[in-house]
This record gives sequence, structure tokens and C-alpha cells, in this order.
Amino acid sequence: MSELTSPTPSTEDVGAVRTLIGLSGVVTLIVGVLILVWPGRTAAVVAGVIAAYTLVAGIVWAAIAIFGAGRGAGWRIGHLLLGAAFVVVAVLAFANLRATTAFLATFLGIIVGAVWVVQGAGTVALARYAPSRTWAIISGIFSIAAGVMLLFSPIIGTVVLWWLLGIALVVLGVVQIVQAFAIGKALAA
Repeated sequence: MSELTSPTPSTEDVGAVRTLIGLSGVVTLIVGVLILVWPGRTAAVVAGVIAAYTLVAGIVWAAIAIFGAGRGAGWRIGHLLLGAAFVVVAVLAFANLRATTAFLATFLGIIVGAVWVVQGAGTVALARYAPSRTWAIISGIFSIAAGVMLLFSPIIGTVVLWWLLGIALVVLGVVQIVQAFAIGKALAA
């Protein structure tokens, strides 16, 4: 019976991974700093990226309708209408990017709030099966409370979540950069 062994990575492979971790850390750090320094503008850029994606998706759906060979009229019309709807939404989003950003923040706050309420209720309901019933109930109550707060003030809640994301990205970016340098020291040794 032969023994399975994993191949030892080459110095070049480890160096490539080190570079990827370092670059990922730099990008993560930059995005985190942008969120913390210019939270509104960075959110608007995210909304713009989503609007651009919607525009491209609309064009693709329309192209599928126009150039889709062997399809029926209903199929083509449906895809063309879907593509047109996507394009209209994208144009409206670009026309007032500030309103789009506020809408997305509100929508995200409501979604996260609802998820936290449901998750908290589920945690409380299933607490009897948890290894520590007390901690499960406390966790569930905090989740419900945080969810209700987000539901009643989704924009303020989303701003707090946005700041927490920025802080987390800065920390993660720094950790990845330090990790890349640690790998470099290990390679040199």
C-alpha cells in the first residue's frame, strides 16, 4: 500500500502566495480606509458599481433576445423586456446616485434587521437544544433587539454597519500585510 503525501510547495509557489496575500491586504486596507475617510462617497461608488452591473446585465439580456437563434417570439419579447427594465433601472440609478445610495442603505438595513430578528427568534426557540441554554437565550435576545433597532432606523444602522465594515477591513488588511512579511521572513530563513 502506498502512502499518500502532499507535495512540498516550491519557493516560487510560496512566494506567489505571499505576493497574493500582500496585495490582497493592501487592497483590503485601502478599501477600509476609504470607507472610514469617505463613507458617503465610498457607498456612492458601491451604488455606482451596482448600477453599472445592472446596465451591463440589461444590455446582455437584450442582446440574448435579439441574437438568440431558434427561440420563439414570447421568449424574445420576455428577454427584451427584462433587458429594457434593467437598463431603465440603471439609468435611473445613475441619474440620482445619492438617492440610489440611500435606497440601498435603507434596503440593506431592513434586510439585515429582519434576518437578525428571525435568527434571534430561532435561537431562542431552539435554546433548549443548545449546550448552554442561558447563553443561547441571551444571544437570541440581543439579535432580536439589534434587528428591531435596524428595522426602526435602517439608515443609522447601516451607517454603523458600514463603519464596522471599514474598521474590519483595515484590521484584516493589516493582518494580511503582516502575514505576507512573516512568510517572507520564513522563506529567507
